[in-house]
Amino acid sequence: MHSYAAGPERLDEVLEMGFYIGTSGPVTFKNAGRLREVAAKVPLDRLLIETDCPYLTPEPHRGKRNEPAYVRYVAQTIALIRNVTPSKIGLATTDNARRLFGIDG
Repeated sequence: MHSYAAGPERLDEVLEMGFYIGTSGPVTFKNAGRLREVAAKVPLDRLLIETDCPYLTPEPHRGKRNEPAYVRYVAQTIALIRNVTPSKIGLATTDNARRLFGIDG
């Protein structure tokens, strides 16, 4: 689900339907409690990170045009929420994207 924003109360239902959960820049916002709950709860093998360029720019660039390079801020925030390294989030979400889109590599 692209830029999932339905909150934690719908997450189980969406996961049961087989969807992956895309998380974008707003998870970095200070008032993003519901999105952070989702980032903590979604199984790591179903998590994707995205920038949704040119919209939904993460902190510290909020209010400016989003760039693909800013996906690292999303990964860093999710890593903090889950108490893991950003590298672990990056590796898992890369594997997930490859699996979802059928990319060999």
